[in-house]
Amino acid sequence: MNYQLLLVEDVDDLGRSGEVVKAKPGFARNFLLPQKLAVIADKNTLRMQARLQEERAKRAEVDKKEAEALSLKINGKELTILVKVDPDGHMYGSVSAPDIVSLFEKEGINIEKKNVVLQQPIKTLGDFTINLRLKEGIPATFKLTVQSETPLPQKEIKPAE
Repeated sequence: MNYQLLLVEDVDDLGRSGEVVKAKPGFARNFLLPQKLAVIADKNTLRMQARLQEERAKRAEVDKKEAEALSLKINGKELTILVKVDPDGHMYGSVSAPDIVSLFEKEGINIEKKNVVLQQPIKTLGDFTINLRLKEGIPATFKLTVQSETPLPQKEIKPAE
């Protein structure tokens, strides 16, 4: 049996503020209700729905403008991250979303870890095109160059005989 809830705040992968959604009892009881992200939908709370939807529409408009401005700053940007590698050029560890977020913080741009769209962490040196999904679904793209902290020894190329 699912609970019918009116969302007071946006919840990722569930819905937006002002929407009536169904959630499993454990999720509702243990997360949504204690965090005050939702209330149980009944006649009284459904009156709140129109007000919440209006507020959400206003917030969405502001968020969209902010995301578009941020997208203009990010698009076409080229960032470089230095990583530790062994003598063969294999990385120790990987470059993941938190690393990218900290790179942007150094540039004075605030994004969240959930904005970074990485299928899997980056585990090789080279150039990568990274996509971001900002608020209200606004996309942004930038180029990330992963380089070694120390210069790699050049391998000798033997001439063909």
